[in-house]
Order: sequence, then C-alpha cells, then structure tokens
Amino acid sequence: MAAPAFAVQPDEIMSDPARESRARDLSRELRCMVCQNQSIDDSEAPLARDLRLLVRERIAAGDSDAQVIDFLVARYGEFVLLKPRLEPRTLLLWLVPPLALAGGGLALWFQSRRRSRSAAAADPSVYKLTAEEEARLEQLIAAEPVPDKHA
Repeated sequence: MAAPAFAVQPDEIMSDPARESRARDLSRELRCMVCQNQSIDDSEAPLARDLRLLVRERIAAGDSDAQVIDFLVARYGEFVLLKPRLEPRTLLLWLVPPLALAGGGLALWFQSRRRSRSAAAADPSVYKLTAEEEARLEQLIAAEPVPDKHA
C-alpha cells in the first residue's frame, strides 16, 4: 500500500515545523478553485500551489489561522472554504441536507401508513365466493372425470 501523496513541494515547506503544521492544517481546509473537490494540500494545480505559498507567506508574516482564512475569503469568496462557515447567508446551505433527510423520512412514514391503512380497509367480501359461484364450482368439480390411477 502506498502512502497518500500530497501535492506540497519540498521548496514550499517552511523551516519551522510548528508553522509548517499550521500551514498544512489550513491547506486541508481550503478548496482548490480548479479541482473544486480537493483541498489545496492535495491538489497539484498551479493555483493550489499559489494558494499554499500565500498561506505560508501569511503565517510567516505573523497572521493567526483566522486572519489567514479571513484574508483568503475576502480575496476569493466563501467558496474557497471546503467547509463553509455557519453564518446567516450560508444557513440554507447547512439546513438543506438535514431538512431533505427529514422530508424523505416523513414521506416514507406517510407512505407506509397509507399502505397499511389501505390493506386494513380492503373489503373482505371481495375474497369470498357468492352462493352462485360456489354452486357453479361444485358443478364443475362433480362433472370432472376422475383420473385413472392405473394408467
């Protein structure tokens, strides 16, 4: 099994291991604007490299993690975050999945209740033969020749 390959190049790595760790953590939270479903830590796109270098520059300049994130959001928009912030303008983004799941569960519950009610409400007389049908069945059975078992 191969170890996961990261796109971070040796020339990008900071000399201070603590700062490099911060840079890697931040890079995992930021979306590659080219790949869109990869973090900039995993992407080999030139823009992802530029963003990784920008993160490291901001850390080297003494910015906190929040300041680095705020800088990138101000520059590239909320889309740069792989996990958007919970804010009034992103509330719908956060609420749609649980609401859709709850709606699907309710729809299944109503469907199962409707099926059980329709099965219980079925008219049992539909499954019984009328007197004429029973008489006709008896005639048909009596008129049928008995099979010869010796043949």
